[in-house]
This record gives sequence, structure tokens and C-alpha cells, in this order.
Amino acid sequence: MTEKCTHIGGQAVIEGVMMRGKKNWAVSVRDPQGEIQSEAHDLASGKAKHAWMKWPLVRGCVNMVESLSLGVKALSISAQLAGQDEEGEELLGSGIMAGTMVVALLFAIGIFIVLPALATNLVVGSIAEHPMEWNIVDGLFRALAFFLYVWVIGRWSDMHRVFQYHGAEHKVIAALEHGEDLTVANAEKYTTLHVRCGTSFLLMVIVLSIIIFSLIPIRTMIAGLGIDNNVLVTLLAIVSRLLLLPLVAGLAYEVTVKWAGPRADKWYVKFLLWPGIQMQRLTTAEPTPDMIEVAIASTELVIAREKGEELVGETVARKVPVQRSGRDLEPVIDPV
Repeated sequence: MTEKCTHIGGQAVIEGVMMRGKKNWAVSVRDPQGEIQSEAHDLASGKAKHAWMKWPLVRGCVNMVESLSLGVKALSISAQLAGQDEEGEELLGSGIMAGTMVVALLFAIGIFIVLPALATNLVVGSIAEHPMEWNIVDGLFRALAFFLYVWVIGRWSDMHRVFQYHGAEHKVIAALEHGEDLTVANAEKYTTLHVRCGTSFLLMVIVLSIIIFSLIPIRTMIAGLGIDNNVLVTLLAIVSRLLLLPLVAGLAYEVTVKWAGPRADKWYVKFLLWPGIQMQRLTTAEPTPDMIEVAIASTELVIAREKGEELVGETVARKVPVQRSGRDLEPVIDPV
């Protein structure tokens, strides 16, 4: 069966899956009573109003920011729908949600940028003295930090269930790309690994960062500033990485999504993305049939919205509670 790329994608959440299309996004979870609970919102993207947000490189940065924001919202909604009401209500406040994103961002910077830079200083020495070696070792340390982080969180039983839902998301997307009806049996045939996965994207960010940072004339920059203190030199290297992160993320998006996505069946694409695909073996797990049902539920809400009326003007988030049970995938939408 011919494979075609789809724009629909998503992420695993608490006891469920969030799927995102061009017009809306939907979260479906399995509640403690075993029923599938869903919620859908129209998608409000800045790209609909600003053409420059669709430019190459820029669109990758915009997509990353929007995906992070949407991911936090989806997690808070899934906590509510899964019966963890207090956790969800705490996250839904805009101030707390913004604070959560800031804390997560600072944590990521510390683990994946600051600590590898400090470790590289201990192994290689100053970046001003060994710029090429420093960038390579720093990149390897960042890759190691990413690998260890994913491996450690995967040891938790709750996170393993999230990884199973991640696998369910990939299977349903694969069935959709192959033009199959969205059923559990059809989705089960496919692998949990997918070329457009965020895991592959993050690993591509690390690889491209090694190349881009190695091209920066850091020795000349430091000499021009007259800095010879190792602490300040390391700080300058860290700041340069933070400033160039949008560029790296934009390039990674162009490679893994825009270029590789439509060519996933090509041998050279498979070769290039092989490390990221293998990394997904740590972030996905084989789902159970009921998990695939949940992924199908959120996907069908996205597809149904895209078959409806075209959006005109500004998109306003719209809450649409939907209840589903067992294998019954016909939505019952509250008209209120």
C-alpha cells in the first residue's frame, strides 16, 4: 500500500494521546472507569495570521514554541480527564502553566547545555584553546545526557505507560499514512518507530549543533573581547549556544519534518535518520489494544474537524467535551 506523509502528529499524555491537525487538536484518555474521555479545541496558530512564520527555519522555531505550549496544555487536560483533577486544575491556570514551562526550560538548559559544557571543560580544557575538540566532546556529552535522561525516566512504571501511548500514537499515524481505516487491527501491524518523531528531532538538534557550533570562530570572538578567564570563556560558549538554539532547531525541523518526512521510504533518508529512529526504542513501547483505541479517538476528532467548515479569521479555542466507551468511536458532543 502506498505511503503518504500526513501533517497530523501528536504526543503521549497522561493515560492518553494528543493529536494535532491544521485546524484543531484533541486529547483522548482512558479514565479510571475504563471509558475514553476526549476534549477538542480549535487550533490558534500565529502562522495563520503572519506569513513570515511560515518561512524556512522560522517555521521550525515557531512550531517548537507552539508545540511546547500545546504540550503543557494537553498534559493538564489529560490529568483532568484521567481523573487526576487536582493536578490538572493546578496546571490549567495561565500563570502556573507559564511558570511550569519556564522551570522545564531552565531544567533542560541545565541538564543538556550547562552540565555538558562544564564536563567538557574538565576533560578537554578551555574552548579558547581547543575549539574543535571542545565542540565535539561537548556534543557527545549532550548526546550522552539525553540518552541517560531518557533511559532513567523510562525505568518508572508510569513513564513506561506514557511510552506505550507514544507507541500507540505512532502506530495510528502509520495506519493513516498508509490510507487504512483507523481500527486497532490495522494500527497494530505497524512499528512504534516513526521518522517524524520528536525523539529523532531532538537527536538531530544535537548533531546539527555540533556542526554549527564548530563553525563559530569562538577563539576569534574571545580574543576580540580580551577574555582569558576560563569561567567567562565557558559562560560565553553557553550563551552562544542559547542564542543559536533557534537556528539549530529550525534546521533540524527542515531536515526531519519538511525534507525527510515526505521521503521516509528513501534509503538515504533511512540512513541519515537511523540513529534517531533507534533512539525511539527508548521512548516508545508496544501498546495494548485499548491504548490504540485512545489514539484513534483523538485522531478521529482531528480528522472530523478538518472535514468540516473552513476557519475564517481568527481562531478561538473552543472546548468540546466528548465521551466514548469501549470500541464505540462515534462522538457524542455536548451541544451546550
